[in-house]
Amino acid sequence: MAEAIFKALLLVIATTAFATTEAALGQRVPCYFVFGDSVFDNGNNNVLNTSAKVNYSPYGIDFARGPTGRFSNGRNIPDIIAELMRFSDYIPPFTGASPEQAHIGINYASGGGGIREETSQHLGEIISFKKQIKNHRSMIMTAKVPEEKLNKCLYTINIGSNDYLNNYFMPAPYMTNKKFSFDEYADSLIRSYRSYLKSLYVLGARKVAVFGVSKLGCTPRMIASHGGGNGCAAEVNKAVEPFNKNLKALVYEFNRDFADAKFTFVDIFSGQSPFAFFMLGFRVTDKSCCTVKPGEELCATNEPVCPVQRRYVYWDNVHSTEAANMVVAKAAYAGLITSPYSLSWLARL
Repeated sequence: MAEAIFKALLLVIATTAFATTEAALGQRVPCYFVFGDSVFDNGNNNVLNTSAKVNYSPYGIDFARGPTGRFSNGRNIPDIIAELMRFSDYIPPFTGASPEQAHIGINYASGGGGIREETSQHLGEIISFKKQIKNHRSMIMTAKVPEEKLNKCLYTINIGSNDYLNNYFMPAPYMTNKKFSFDEYADSLIRSYRSYLKSLYVLGARKVAVFGVSKLGCTPRMIASHGGGNGCAAEVNKAVEPFNKNLKALVYEFNRDFADAKFTFVDIFSGQSPFAFFMLGFRVTDKSCCTVKPGEELCATNEPVCPVQRRYVYWDNVHSTEAANMVVAKAAYAGLITSPYSLSWLARL
């Protein structure tokens, strides 16, 4: 673990040289499709009737285009991956995208989105994983993107966090924590996940990076609600562990059962330690950088933010800063937190 942390640190420090080297290679994949929740959403929720909406300041305070609906102060993980893959621009949100854009890539992610259809329903309109795949099917069919091209595209998925944050560990109207043990709930989620991944495979997805769930118990929100305000909520992290274990196994299952599948698992959970954060320059790991009102999760509109954003892991009470997103994206690209393929290697396959 210490060696991996050190490598990640060097990777962040060497940003300029790394980017310059990659620039000479040109666009690495013909197109890039993004699925997931608020960690990946870049504006799809802006037009929805939902409280999971961040198209206001101080979100985007460090992003050239200002508040766009990204749940961060700057770029999110898919933005940085798009840069590393040498796309000339960020992948646009599904909302407002033309079918022609499907030849280059579309971001279908939705803040609050989950594997289970009922997840986050208390927030209002949400685009679930199932609906995101339906939107993808519609776009590539309308645009008539050739399957041989889709086979070469990159797909990244970050889904599952809300099935815990906005379902299992919430009171009414959700009943999952009364019906399922930690292991049973993880098994239930993975069964659905398997079905959705098969749907994407049928639609041409072959190079797929599946992101695991992070240490949700260490988010400021869960520290306050389930950790007694005194450190990570161990119960929440324990619940997430079987999901990540089963998701990694699911990736290997696809690689075994489908000869042309090149799926990889991105492990965010294991590297989230105080020592790792400290070595990477983060000094505040349990508080939000922006002002969050008591009982809320998102930044308060136009309220003060911390003076040095790059020293904070969390931007609001759940979502990470651009600096933290940068570490995850580059570590995934280099293969420090992936198995069996790095994102850079996935692009070459």
